[in-house]
Amino acid sequence: MSAGPNGRPLHPLAIPADAAVDPRIGSHGPALLALEDGTVFAGISFGAAVASGGDIVVNTSQTGYQEVCTDPSYAGQVVVMTYPLIGNHGRVRDDDQSERPWLRGLVVGHATAAVLGRARQIVHLLRSSGVPAIAGLDTRALARHLRETGCQRAIITAPGHVDPEAAAAHARAVVRWEDQDFVGQVSARAAFEVGDRGPLIAVVDYGLKANIIRSLRTRGARVRVLPHTATAADVLGPEVAGVVLSPGPGDPARLDAPVALARAVIEDGRPLLGICLGHQIVARAAGAETRRLRFGHHGANHPVRDNGTGRVQVTAQNHEVTVVGDSFPAGSGFEVSQTNLNDGSVEGLRHRTKPIETVQYHPEGSPGPLDAVEVFDRFLERVRVAEGAR
Repeated sequence: MSAGPNGRPLHPLAIPADAAVDPRIGSHGPALLALEDGTVFAGISFGAAVASGGDIVVNTSQTGYQEVCTDPSYAGQVVVMTYPLIGNHGRVRDDDQSERPWLRGLVVGHATAAVLGRARQIVHLLRSSGVPAIAGLDTRALARHLRETGCQRAIITAPGHVDPEAAAAHARAVVRWEDQDFVGQVSARAAFEVGDRGPLIAVVDYGLKANIIRSLRTRGARVRVLPHTATAADVLGPEVAGVVLSPGPGDPARLDAPVALARAVIEDGRPLLGICLGHQIVARAAGAETRRLRFGHHGANHPVRDNGTGRVQVTAQNHEVTVVGDSFPAGSGFEVSQTNLNDGSVEGLRHRTKPIETVQYHPEGSPGPLDAVEVFDRFLERVRVAEGAR
């Protein structure tokens, strides 16, 4: 292993080039993954033949790479998949979580092509959307390094650009994650409705995943999706039976208007469900603080305990920020309902008197595979009870 910028390691290609990317996919030649601390990994480019960078995060899921690539919550991030074989189960269009990939880059050990046909290979979706990918790295060594250093910015170079000094400088020039407005990029531009019967649920789109709409629809609800610019008047129409604040990318500390909207929904008292970023927005609306984790939660196997029942569930997670549990003002009415067993961070909130629940994880992500779907069951039950009381 040779020295890279600032004396940091320059990790050589972990496997032979012809083993890094399946020939049926095709590659673009050598490229680098460089971190802002000067650590550089050599690899083989196989996504779009461009350079791109963002905050680098590690996902430990063995499956679900299609959902990861199309999840708006990954906007602005370079995603490392620690499972070594990415491409084995192909892509099913109906499982896409949005209309395009939002991540800034994909890092894998082996790029495989067990499923043939361009439409069924995730690499062709990345290429058509301008998202670079790199293979042949020791992704577990990379993950261990990030566990030691915490969050970093990173860059995947364009094919043939293999100057470590230039790559590391490029990584350090990437705009900080906290300084970017990702919600404005990923949210719907105009309102639309799905379904024609059942209680009407207003879903505010901060980075909405398709499975959330499906989860509500399969439980008999009609869904009205609203853009992130929606006002309280838009959300709290007389026909709306409940409100969902969706997941999404970015730092909730930047989102003053969504926090004000959440405060209005809390005061209104209609059933409210906040998921991931929506959970953080509700917490800030209630007066609590949020802070960035040293390294975020990204994967499909996070154990969460319900503090009331003691039951432990397997959850899918993707977030950089956590709610500070002891920062709620006295009299807020909120209590921490669920806790992450890995690090003790807040995983859920409930209001003591109002039909409000939030979760930090993704119940629509099918972890377990059905451990967390009851979040939607509880929400729809609250909606029906509230409708019956009208």
